[in-house]
Parts: sequence; structure tokens; C-alpha cells
Amino acid sequence: MTSTNPSTTVAEVVHVGRPVLGYWPVALGLAAATFQIVTGVATDAVAITIAVAASCYLAAAALGQPWIAWAGVLAGSLVVTFSEIAGIAWWLGLTVFAAVLVVAGVLRRTQARALTAQGLAMVGFGGLAVVAVLISPRLGLALAGVALASHAAWDYLHLRRNVVVPRSLAEFCFVLDVPFGVAAIVLAITR
Repeated sequence: MTSTNPSTTVAEVVHVGRPVLGYWPVALGLAAATFQIVTGVATDAVAITIAVAASCYLAAAALGQPWIAWAGVLAGSLVVTFSEIAGIAWWLGLTVFAAVLVVAGVLRRTQARALTAQGLAMVGFGGLAVVAVLISPRLGLALAGVALASHAAWDYLHLRRNVVVPRSLAEFCFVLDVPFGVAAIVLAITR
């Protein structure tokens, strides 16, 4: 029989096994969400966040290396930036990026299950992101917010299973997606 020490506080239980600096993905995710919310919750920003998040998961699956997901955040962001500079819709640039990743995954003979799951997630989340920017602004913001908040479930699944992406990325993404997605939904409803 296991006994518990009644003098143990919740803070002590939470802290066991994870130093304060181990929470950096949470801090980074909250900082990113806060920045996005404070600078203005726009449909494009929420939709881009969803699509880039899905593309970084796809990159890790396609190249068979979890750490690639962090590089995928930067790569996806650069694709968006360069697409817009070139006068191409950001979502078209990310579509090409995703197609290149799928081809790379097939050529590398990456694990089919992971590549298929992440490819379908990219189509689903990316598709919702594109629809969100093409429909009415208020409805689009609500759709983008729901899609981003629901992406948190995808993050949680990967965090719990410790598959495809590093736990740190899944944790960061989860903490970014929930408040930013909820803020978009609230703003769409109250506008």
C-alpha cells in the first residue's frame, strides 16, 4: 500500500522531475500567443499559424527526424514571407512546400503511416486555413480560431505519444494554439 505525505504541496508534486528551465516550451508558446494577441488577432495570422504548424509536423515526418519540426517552423515562416514578397498567396507557397515534403518523404521511403497521417493533417488543417481566409472575415476568423484550437488536440496526441515531433515542440504548439485560437473565436463572436 502506498501512502501519501499530507504535507506535500501541489507545487512540490508538479516540480518533481522537471526543473523550472524545463518549462521553456510553455514560456515560449505563451510568449508567442501573447505577442499574436497583443499585436492583433487577424484571420490571416491565425490561418498562417495553423498551416505552418501542420507543415512543421509534416516536415518531421517526411524527413524522419523529430528535430526537423523546429526547423520546419522557421522554414514554413520563410515560405510564407517569401511567397508574399513574390506576390504569391502565402497558402499557395505552403502548398508547394508541403508537396515537396511529401515527395521527399516518399523518395526517402519514410515510414508510410507517419507521412500519411501528417499529410492528411496538412490537408485538413491547411484546407481549413485556406477556407478561413477566403470566406467572410468574421466567419473566417471564427473558423481559423476553431481550427487552431482544435490543432491543440493534435499537439496533445503527439505530446502524450512522444511521436513524430519533439515533446518540446508539441508542448510549445499546444500552449500557442489554445489561447490564440480561443482569442480568435472570442473576437469573431464579439465583433
